Amino acid sequence: MATEDASTVEVLDAADTSDVVSVLCEAFSDAPVMRFVLGPSERYAADLEKLVTFFVMARLLRQEVLLGVRSSRGLDAAALVSYPRMRTSPPELTELRAELWAELGADSLARYETFGRAADPLTVSEPHIHLNMIGVRAASRGRGLGRAVLDDVHELSRRDAASSGVSLVTGRESNVGLYRHFGYELIGRTDVDGAFTVWGFFRSKEAREPALT
Repeated sequence: MATEDASTVEVLDAADTSDVVSVLCEAFSDAPVMRFVLGPSERYAADLEKLVTFFVMARLLRQEVLLGVRSSRGLDAAALVSYPRMRTSPPELTELRAELWAELGADSLARYETFGRAADPLTVSEPHIHLNMIGVRAASRGRGLGRAVLDDVHELSRRDAASSGVSLVTGRESNVGLYRHFGYELIGRTDVDGAFTVWGFFRSKEAREPALT
């Protein structure tokens, strides 16, 4: 999918891990879910990097998908894609998960589980693709990179006979109208421990892409 500077969305691999983590940490530094899970801490930036690194490694270990857009400056945008109930987790992922929560602490784990329980009613039962995270560097926003990555995620679903569509959740109310514009239907919303609200969306694989504006 071409963008304004002829960049293209590409599938990334383990060699791109640090760049993907950097993009997503920048994009999610103030995300309500991250602030909730990690809590107030002088180690927030370091803990955020550990958490995002785990999410990236989970996709790699489960042979799922990392997408990105590069330019002469480096990696400008990135996304993590998973296949709920369609892939198995290897033992290495279980070990990484245990190491992560041992480092982040029991309080962060409890808040992460609270978030998971609150968001569970927003999950989709049929096989589908889930957009875990998508982010664009601040310096590269306004160039259509987010749309380019979304279009490629939608194409992944269309090419996968087992996938019924794409799901995602967001903790930013400003994203609600944006995802509706791209053909996502609201599944519902839920309150997470009185701290913030999460909205769940699903986009059928038959949905049409909105016209370029």
